[in-house]
Amino acid sequence: MEQKAKKIPMRQCLGCNEHKPKRELIRVVRTPEGEVVADTTGKKNGRGAYLCPSGECLRRAQKSRRLERALECAIPDEVFDGIAQVLAAQGEAE
Repeated sequence: MEQKAKKIPMRQCLGCNEHKPKRELIRVVRTPEGEVVADTTGKKNGRGAYLCPSGECLRRAQKSRRLERALECAIPDEVFDGIAQVLAAQGEAE
């Protein structure tokens, strides 16, 4: 019996607009309480958006306000700084 290849979920990065496997991207979540955080597990409740683990994609998404539109809320600069720290830590781990 032939085994089917497992389907890899793809998501679009808000910075570079490229479709990549979900596991390669960082999920940013607006929780039901309204807090915006980077979700390293990919399992937190809330509305999610995806970014490549690069500072360049984060800067593009911040400048064009694509992250704010995707999460349907205003995002303060401190949150972007926190996401940048998570991206930096994620880059070091790889």
